[in-house]
Amino acid sequence: MPFGYASPEQQVRDKSEYARKGIARGRSVVVITFVDGILFVAENPSVTLHKISEIYDRIAFAAVGKYNEFENLRTAGIRLTDSRGYMYDRRDVTSRALANAYAQTLGAIFTESVKPYEVEIVVAEVGRSSDDDQIYKLTFDGSIADERGFVAIGGASDQVSTSLKEHHRDGQSLADALRVAVRALTVSVPPGMPQSGERVLTAANLEVGLLDRTRARRQFKRINGRPLEELLAETASA
Repeated sequence: MPFGYASPEQQVRDKSEYARKGIARGRSVVVITFVDGILFVAENPSVTLHKISEIYDRIAFAAVGKYNEFENLRTAGIRLTDSRGYMYDRRDVTSRALANAYAQTLGAIFTESVKPYEVEIVVAEVGRSSDDDQIYKLTFDGSIADERGFVAIGGASDQVSTSLKEHHRDGQSLADALRVAVRALTVSVPPGMPQSGERVLTAANLEVGLLDRTRARRQFKRINGRPLEELLAETASA
């Protein structure tokens, strides 16, 4: 065999392990449904480097991993949806089409590049009713999954998902959904922190946004500052 040869199977395994390690170093993001839409909650102490963002009228984006890589994906998604809505109709812009475009991009990068993207992303679209809500999870290799009810990405996502599965309820209120999401994030322990002891997540280290089906046209909204503090206080009292 030529010097330095590695089989395709070994290359895929190496790339996958590399990407997973990079993603696991980040802090988790939770996407969870509630009665009026879809809630996004991320452990993120930065006020400028967002993990959660609006993409289009009814579509939002959440990501973990390397910021510069998922920021490239976010801006590309905005350009794609804007151009499609301008050329055709705003109703033709769907989260499924955007998720498919992301899957093709991530799959091509994973296959053709030496280094894969160290990202996991969620594309979500709020519908006219809870039955029409759509949540898609995409991984570094372009794999795509249609999720129902909730999904967790990054960090200790397995632990977070276990907590979400135990406490999530269909038709729950916004306060209940936030309480479930924060409880699940509290379970996960970011790298470098002690594995024991109760963590407290406050408005200062949380990034929260939502897609609200009751809002007109642009249905994405951020919750921060005093409104977030009041909502967290409500969840604590509950």
